Amino acid sequence: MSTAIQPASPTSLQLGLVRTVVEMKNLLRNRQDFGFTVLFPVMMLLLFASIFTGTIDGTGVETSQVYVAGIIGSSLMSTALVGLAIGIAIERDAGLLKRLAGTPMPKAAYFLGKIGMVLIVSLVQTAVILALGVSLFGVSLPRTFDAWLTFGWVFLLGVTACTLLGISAGSMIRDAKSAPAVMNLPFVALQFISGVFITVDQLPAWVVKVSQVFPLHWICRGMRSVFLPDSFKVVESGGSWHLGTVAVVLAVWCVAGFFVCVRSFRWTRG
Repeated sequence: MSTAIQPASPTSLQLGLVRTVVEMKNLLRNRQDFGFTVLFPVMMLLLFASIFTGTIDGTGVETSQVYVAGIIGSSLMSTALVGLAIGIAIERDAGLLKRLAGTPMPKAAYFLGKIGMVLIVSLVQTAVILALGVSLFGVSLPRTFDAWLTFGWVFLLGVTACTLLGISAGSMIRDAKSAPAVMNLPFVALQFISGVFITVDQLPAWVVKVSQVFPLHWICRGMRSVFLPDSFKVVESGGSWHLGTVAVVLAVWCVAGFFVCVRSFRWTRG
């Protein structure tokens, strides 16, 4: 008598990939939301790079090129932290998280789907910003494997840290109506103290030290090390890219974000 072989149950990773497709479909169905997510950093780049022109003293680097590197970094945080936190707060208020928690889907698949969606959107944003940077503002793409490797690990660590923090923040927001205000206020402040729009050498020393606590400072510094020449290092605090510190700080934020995410995430309104 033959025994039927039961098909193997899909793993959390496989279900996470399926969930990523679902997340992307949901995002693409809302064309206004998707368009705003991708085009807002592009608009900021075009505005700032068109208004503030010239070269940074002692570096030979165009101001517009600095904005390209900085806005790539800030767009990662905008999508992974701000947008994700607001989206999760909305899903909780609508009861979607409660329904998902009641399904057989492993809860890890939900988080993997969010991470996958953020990675895809961030890659699209980065590609668009780089295309504009190369075609309009004279940014040179990296020509060495090491530079592309640096871009890869800064991108992945930055997206991972900000995504975990976004999931954590989304869990702590009490209601969806307050989510945009709660998330956008600190994000705007971080952009101005982390070298996105103002080079760090123009900021008070204590402001720079505050910015160095948060991941955005190090994401932007890592991106500048990839897309700007070494002559720009004189503008950075310490006169160096400090890539080792970039890796350590972002890795610490990944670990901290994971533990906060695990302990704080709520599937229903508390």
